[in-house]
Amino acid sequence: MALNGDRENISRAMVHVMKEGQKDTFEKIIAELTPYEVSVQYRGLPKKRRILFLEWLSIDQLVSLLRYVTREEQVRILKKIGPVRSIELLEALKSDELAYLLTDLPDKEVEKLIGEMREEEKKAIRKKMKYPKKTAGRLMISQYVWVHKSYTVKKSVEKLKHFIDFADYLNYVYVIDDEKELIGVASYRDLLLSDPDDRIIDVMTSDIVKVHELTKQNEVAKIIGRHDFFSMPVVNDDNVLVGIITADDMLDIVVQEANEDIEMLFASGKSIDFHTKPLVAAYRRLPWLIILLFIGLVSGSIISRFEATLEAVVALAFFMPLIAGMTGNTGTQSLAVVVRGLVTEEINFKSALKLIFRELLVGITLGIICGLIISIIAYVWQGNFILGLVVGSSLVATLIIGTLAGTIIPLILNKFKVDPAVASGPLITTVNDILSLLIYFGIATAFIDKLM
Repeated sequence: MALNGDRENISRAMVHVMKEGQKDTFEKIIAELTPYEVSVQYRGLPKKRRILFLEWLSIDQLVSLLRYVTREEQVRILKKIGPVRSIELLEALKSDELAYLLTDLPDKEVEKLIGEMREEEKKAIRKKMKYPKKTAGRLMISQYVWVHKSYTVKKSVEKLKHFIDFADYLNYVYVIDDEKELIGVASYRDLLLSDPDDRIIDVMTSDIVKVHELTKQNEVAKIIGRHDFFSMPVVNDDNVLVGIITADDMLDIVVQEANEDIEMLFASGKSIDFHTKPLVAAYRRLPWLIILLFIGLVSGSIISRFEATLEAVVALAFFMPLIAGMTGNTGTQSLAVVVRGLVTEEINFKSALKLIFRELLVGITLGIICGLIISIIAYVWQGNFILGLVVGSSLVATLIIGTLAGTIIPLILNKFKVDPAVASGPLITTVNDILSLLIYFGIATAFIDKLM
């Protein structure tokens, strides 16, 4: 069946064949869609049609679908397909995907979902769930190929062929000793270019880049990105190989963390997407907005404190939104740079000082240029040289402070092991609003006699 229509036409066709019970036609439609497009069709269906949609998908198609929906939706899907198919689906998932799905679920819920699985599978899941969240142990998969140091290249290749359907990927083979400690790694290329009778210990690379099972996932992402590996071996305290983390799985984690950081940067807190209900979205945004509301009241108290200055020189009010807005904007820009840098770079005391000094120079440069421009505009507009000087110098000072605030606050939070993304854009903006008004009215009050 050729599908040349747009998404809406496909959706209508899919609803029609489900109404008519045309499973064969449904399967032909699904076969022409990518896994992502299948997930889009599922999310766009009326709720009463979703159960049949899931019932008609194969286990492999369900596995693919789970990769494109939220964790909450994954759990709902498991409940909709019934206990028998849910067990088949859980057993078909990779261990890291399963760990992601079960994360944040109560122990009783986890036990209920895995209750009918084979004892060996349940034992593996329970072991993985004991690792702290967002660590290499939670992310790693156990489907990898290892060989003993006594193997030849020929024997190693034979083992790879034997486990080709078992292993999730076969770009590398890991070499262990009698104590199962990781002592080397060899790539497919290494094996192909070697003589079959060569010993694997002579072919392997012993300078191994690896991570500990408790290493944080953001650190794993940095290491994989730095070395461009397809995968990363995971070891325990005894250097025993316990699993691997693949680059494609790590990419999913990076995207997930990036989305979380963006949500926190803009103070939306938890995940909100196109399918989130209005009341749920409002509830998730509300706490931050209430906090910022009360912080914003401080700005009002500052203005009331300098009421006499405003009454004496009304023109000062014209530039208040500009001063506060520019300061908040430059602080948010610095915050974005720092949060991104903390994900991709190793930050120590020296690099932090270098970053702060760099942003200080940026703030000074921006402040001088923008301050000079606004001074000329204020002078031409109001015909008051001192007013132009006050507005311009205030903007210089506030842009410098705003840039430093957007840089230093996330660095301090990172130092105390707090996610720097919680220093959200709105929070930085609100804090900078307060500082900018204090500076602006402080300078204006100092020059009040010359302004009048």
